[in-house]
Amino acid sequence: MGQDEDSIELTGYRPGALGKVVELHGRYYGAEWGFDLTFEADIATEIAAFLTRFDSTKDGFWIAWLEDAMVGSLTIDHHGDEDGSAHLRWFILEPETAGRGIGTRLMSAAMTFCRDKGYSRVWLTTFAGLDAARKLYDRHGFIETGTFENTNWDRPITMQTLECKL
Repeated sequence: MGQDEDSIELTGYRPGALGKVVELHGRYYGAEWGFDLTFEADIATEIAAFLTRFDSTKDGFWIAWLEDAMVGSLTIDHHGDEDGSAHLRWFILEPETAGRGIGTRLMSAAMTFCRDKGYSRVWLTTFAGLDAARKLYDRHGFIETGTFENTNWDRPITMQTLECKL
């Protein structure tokens, strides 16, 4: 591990994490994709609902810290896992931390968790055009299984559905 990777700490929920994860999404997708309150409110509502029903035997919530700053997050959500699958959600990093191995650490922790819990597959939806994230998903064994248009936010977005069989 490099020096940056050594200083990365992954933890579970800590007070303030909900707001920070929403803030990371709002700032990134506002700056890079032009989204406004509709998107940020949707993220806030969904993450709050997830954390309210969080079950540590089936769900995962990781926060990445670099020194004392929260710089990323990733969630595994079992909700509705009738087919033995897990939903990877809300993967976000501070843009200025790109290339430091934080995304790889978060993904590795989540995938190890899913294997340890006996999930048969992990799936996610992501925006077409998030190339760095897509490369990371590909490296972890995800394949594209479909696309669809999301019209819930400020403008239509092409979404990709990806899955990894475990």
